[in-house]
Amino acid sequence: MKKYALIGDHLSHSHSPFVHSEIFKDFNIEATYEKIECTIDELGSIINKLRTGEYSGYNVTIPYKLEVMKYLDEISPEALEIGAVNTVAYKDNKVIGYNSDYYGFYSELLYYNVEVRDKDCYILGTGGASLAVYKALKDLGGKVLFVSRNPKNPKTISYEELENRNIDVLVNATPVGMFPNVGVSPVKESIAKRAKYVLDLIFNPKETQILKDANSKMNGLCMLVLQAVKSEEIWQDMEYTNDRKELLERIERGLE
Repeated sequence: MKKYALIGDHLSHSHSPFVHSEIFKDFNIEATYEKIECTIDELGSIINKLRTGEYSGYNVTIPYKLEVMKYLDEISPEALEIGAVNTVAYKDNKVIGYNSDYYGFYSELLYYNVEVRDKDCYILGTGGASLAVYKALKDLGGKVLFVSRNPKNPKTISYEELENRNIDVLVNATPVGMFPNVGVSPVKESIAKRAKYVLDLIFNPKETQILKDANSKMNGLCMLVLQAVKSEEIWQDMEYTNDRKELLERIERGLE
């Protein structure tokens, strides 16, 4: 039986094992998916377990989406362009990194009919997931900037500067508001209310404070499910042909 896993630091909040178990059913394959919490020093040895056949694939989450790249034999073009990896597979005797976050967020924007072209888009945070969000928004024609407490380049503004900007699309790519530290938001309520669309990459809790403030339902579960589908397509070398909307609704019901 093939074994897959999510690699990260603190993973108690993750729904990934359940999400992937549902996709395994649709692919009609027997496999397991677990969570592996590790330190940065353990990352290399865990990646090497792909070479021995102990594991068949990994997803990578906070805070290792950039760090994992140094342990790979090859990196796919989209992951190289983005500068982050969240899916790792062993193919042709090589450990290869991909970025399915990009596919997940791009597909989420289309799923929710978010207007992006020529719109003012802001991403809260500058971590690995935010890089995939940036490319998706740019590819859909958005005018995109990052928001950081310590802006260091022309593509980044401060939270203070955000207060005086027109905001069409606001994406929270920070862990602020994630379980168990719920009830807090990375921005003032007035900023969240002013944005036309607010999306949060966090999926636990289902409704974060920033989403409550904005009266938005666009949490990170949709992105999580759609990027998981892409990861499975990479690992299984198969196209997922089932209805993605039905899969998302089934997973939502299963998590209630």
